[in-house]
Amino acid sequence: MTAIKIAVVDDHPLFREGVTRSFSEIEDFDIVGEGGSRDDAIRIVRDLCPDVMLMDISMPGNGLEAIGEALRHCPDLKIVMLTVSEASDDIAKALKLGAKGYVLKGVGSRGLAEIVRTVASGESYVSPALSARLIAGLSASVEAAEKPDPMAELTDREQEVLHLVASGLSNKRVARELDLHEKTVKHHMTRILSKLKVSNRTEAALVLRDATDQRSAAERAQS
Repeated sequence: MTAIKIAVVDDHPLFREGVTRSFSEIEDFDIVGEGGSRDDAIRIVRDLCPDVMLMDISMPGNGLEAIGEALRHCPDLKIVMLTVSEASDDIAKALKLGAKGYVLKGVGSRGLAEIVRTVASGESYVSPALSARLIAGLSASVEAAEKPDPMAELTDREQEVLHLVASGLSNKRVARELDLHEKTVKHHMTRILSKLKVSNRTEAALVLRDATDQRSAAERAQS
């Protein structure tokens, strides 16, 4: 069996040395490069094009930023993020950029060796707990995206009025801000409460806040 060529890029020397030592003691692995930064990762890939690169996120230059360029230099490279970050955003971004694996640093040496074999064979791997969290996060994002936006029922002028009311302004102040008659503002508020199916200004402000949070969550999920 041809040995799997591995590179390890992590800015903590003791951890990096421990990983490389573990793999060097296993027959079917060959450590071909080590580094501690994004620039090191790109240099190793450009010069050696290993089979698998184990790479941290939190290192000079940011490991996530190295993924795309590394794959441009060596399209067959399999990248495994070996990190302490459990953030769903980091997991999603790493996989979207082309990483084939995402593993937490608490993994044992035997477990890591099996993961590298799995990824080298062409499969993807994400630590089970992180995978479950990622799926839950995506499900929540989809649910938020599919939930109808109550603000869509309001006209542009009604949205202007609601934003000012939600900021704490009285009808008289809103009228002054928008150069309207106070009676007109009251008419707009009556229609706003009816469309949002709420009974007072406070509830309307809460609907606006929730809609704004929902929109932000949907935008983050798409980025």
